[in-house]
Amino acid sequence: MIVCHCNVLSDHEIRACLGDGPDCPRAVGEVYTCLGCSPECGRCARTILAIMREAGASQSCSTCPVGACSHGAVETLVAAE
Repeated sequence: MIVCHCNVLSDHEIRACLGDGPDCPRAVGEVYTCLGCSPECGRCARTILAIMREAGASQSCSTCPVGACSHGAVETLVAAE
């Protein structure tokens, strides 16, 4: 299914870039970077975050340097939309 119409990103592409390694995306904005694009309208951010939660990718705050965790900021951004 196409999740991001602006960048034509599918749920399969998003899931494929998520993982457990230190270089894997941990925030919605990092998913775009991983897939070689950037957010346009932002309507897909909630769906990407949901996919990340389902995959467990956004739950890895222990991999962030102390005080540098952006996961809460991403959820705040999505909630504000």
